[in-house]
Amino acid sequence: MATGSEVGAGTPRQEAVSRSRPDLTGPGLLGVPVAWLVVFFLVPIGIVAAYSLDALSILPEPHPVTLQAWRDFFAGDPFLGHIYLNLFWKSVKMSLIVSAIIVALAYPLAYYLALSGTKRKYVLLLLLIAPFLTSYLLRVLAWKVLMGDEGPINSFLSSIGLEPLSLIYTQFAVLLVLGYVWLPFVALPIFVSLESLDRRLLEAASDLGASRWQAFFRITLPLSAPGVAAGFLFVFIPTLGEFITPSLVGGTDGYMYGNQIVDLFGTGFPDWRTGSVLALFLLGVVGLLTIVLSRFLQPRQVATD
Repeated sequence: MATGSEVGAGTPRQEAVSRSRPDLTGPGLLGVPVAWLVVFFLVPIGIVAAYSLDALSILPEPHPVTLQAWRDFFAGDPFLGHIYLNLFWKSVKMSLIVSAIIVALAYPLAYYLALSGTKRKYVLLLLLIAPFLTSYLLRVLAWKVLMGDEGPINSFLSSIGLEPLSLIYTQFAVLLVLGYVWLPFVALPIFVSLESLDRRLLEAASDLGASRWQAFFRITLPLSAPGVAAGFLFVFIPTLGEFITPSLVGGTDGYMYGNQIVDLFGTGFPDWRTGSVLALFLLGVVGLLTIVLSRFLQPRQVATD
C-alpha cells in the first residue's frame, strides 16, 4: 500500500508528462499576444520613428540622424508654415463635432432600448447594427451617390422646382457620412452601461421623492458615464485619422489630417520622413487622450448627499 508521500510525489512517468505540458498560465498564456503586439505594433512604430529621425530613408545616399523634420513640424516649415498643425486642428474640430453630435443622438436611442422594457429591444438592436453586414466602403459610396449633383436628393429637389444643393465634396458631407458610419459604435457601449444599471436605484430615488429628471441626472447619467466616454473615444479616435471618407465625399474642403499622411507616404513624390512625424504625432495625441479619459471609463459612484 502506497504511503502519503509516494502518492503526493507521483510516478516518474507522470512527472515527465507534467514537465512536457506547456505552461498556459501567466507568461505562458501571454506569450503569443505579447509577441504579436511587439512584432506588429511596437516594431512598426520603431521603424516609423527611425524614418522620422532620418535614421532610415528611402533615398540611397548616406544621411545623418536629425530632428529637422520635428523642428519643421512644430516651428513651421519655411515653405509650408504651420499647414500640418492647422490641418490637424481642423481634423480635431471635425472629429469633436461628429463625436458630440453622435453621442447626443445615440444616448436617447440607447436609453430607450435599455430602459423602456420593450420585448423587441434586441430586435431593434440588431437593426441598429445591421449596416455592419455591408462593407464600409460600399456604404460610403452609397452616400456619395445619394449626395451627388445628379443623385436622388438633387433630382427630387429639381423635380419639385427647388434649387439643387451642393452636398458632395464638402465638410458637411464628411460629417454626415462619418456620423452615419460610427453611430452604432456609440450606441452599443451606452446600451451596455444602461442595461447593467441597477433598477432598484431608480425605484429608491422615486420612493424618496425624486423626479424623473433628478433621478436621471443624479443616478442614470453618472452610472452610464463610462459607456458615454467609451463611445466618444470609439468615434473620436478613428475619425481623427480618417482618410477614406474624406477622399470619397470630402474633396478639398473635407481634406483631413489622415489624408495628408497618406499623401506623404503614397504619392509620386513621397516624403516618408515628414509622414512619419505626422503619424507619430497623431499616435502620441491619441495615446494621451486615452490616458486622460480612461478615468471616465471606470465605474462611478452615485452621490448620496
